[in-house]
Amino acid sequence: MTASKGRILIVDDESNARAALSEILDEEGYATETAADGFKALGKLEEFGPDVILTDLKMPGLDGIAFMEKARTAAPGAVFVVMTAFGTISSAVDAMRKGAENYLLKPLDPGALGAVVERAMEKAKLLQETQRLRDRLRERNAFSHIVSSDPKMNGVLELVGQVGPSRASVLITGESGTGKELIAEAIHLASPRAKAPFVRLHCAALSESLLESELFGHERGAFTGAVGRRDGRFKAADGGTLFLDEIGEVSPAVQVKLLRFLQEKTFERVGGNETLKVDVRVIAATNRDLGAEIKKGTFREDLFYRLNVVTIELPPLRERKGDVPALASFFLRRYAAENGKHIDTLSDDALATLREYTWPGNVRELENAIERAVVLCDGPVVQKSHLPSSVVPAEDRGAAPPIPGTTIADLERYAILKTLEACGGSTSKAATVLGVSPRKIQYKLHEYAKEEE
Repeated sequence: MTASKGRILIVDDESNARAALSEILDEEGYATETAADGFKALGKLEEFGPDVILTDLKMPGLDGIAFMEKARTAAPGAVFVVMTAFGTISSAVDAMRKGAENYLLKPLDPGALGAVVERAMEKAKLLQETQRLRDRLRERNAFSHIVSSDPKMNGVLELVGQVGPSRASVLITGESGTGKELIAEAIHLASPRAKAPFVRLHCAALSESLLESELFGHERGAFTGAVGRRDGRFKAADGGTLFLDEIGEVSPAVQVKLLRFLQEKTFERVGGNETLKVDVRVIAATNRDLGAEIKKGTFREDLFYRLNVVTIELPPLRERKGDVPALASFFLRRYAAENGKHIDTLSDDALATLREYTWPGNVRELENAIERAVVLCDGPVVQKSHLPSSVVPAEDRGAAPPIPGTTIADLERYAILKTLEACGGSTSKAATVLGVSPRKIQYKLHEYAKEEE
């Protein structure tokens, strides 16, 4: 049975209530199916495939909460709305903590019923679209590690598919945290080199001498500490792809050697005379404006054109808001699994807050926000209160209660100990939430222990 507005399973032991609900929702354009108790409803899940499940809480045999817990496994994409009498509102609140989207009070008000069901159906459609996107991406091997549904990113992925099979050098541009390394890896996986090495090097993390050695290798005695011959990243990437992140940070001397490699495919180890030849495709990335760097004389124009055979520009997350729900769901699953938590989804308020934020730190900032939320979440649904204060609008944060006479040190101690408690004693997780290093937390704990001696 299908209908343009979606499928709803109604579970209620009162036959008159089931019939009335079915009639109202049928008239609204939904396809409905009914069940007299939780056990019968479980038997209809696979065949009917409901988008929304509307269930009474008080039923003989299998009550609404127990049914919901069992049904979630059989129908993971369904959204639950529970119905309850006024005197058992606490049961409805308990059901929402365990994953219900909303609740309705009996006797039902038709207006409230329509509004709640409509919102639940919208949530179900969003979850289904996210799942369809995930399935499509999983089928495309080159892009299986990329989560995206926004038209701007779809254009980027189309370009990746076109340039992947070629031998051309590629320059990926975009702000920090937009996923340049993921796109570089997708290009590699879409190329005939996919089974060969994909070697990464972050150019900004190394001094000029170390960067040169990392790229080209060195001979024994080439510099202090060079106790033996060492191959560099170009040799390691032979037959495959070398990804040079933050290429705009490379010194002029190393730029000259990179240019020579791109022209001739040859190089020498640092301190050596032997000319080596390897087959390596170079993909570079930068968050700098290399055109401006050329004008300033800090980046070679000829190297720029060698790297810039094809340019892929990654839009910032604020310009592809369509990716936020899918990315948030992806990170939610990842960090829930890592932290051993059963978290199903984000609340509507939390998701709306994520959509509205501008994400100056891009995907990396979103990932950090979701990891923090997972650490603090104590139920199956991430709420807005679990998100970092930097993400939540100022008017929604609420003013902090005044604490006259409390020292900064006492406030810091309170924040550290309470966060550790929420994180199950893990200093690394607490450090992530508080934005400090694990070493600082360990040092403070040592201080507190000494104070109590």
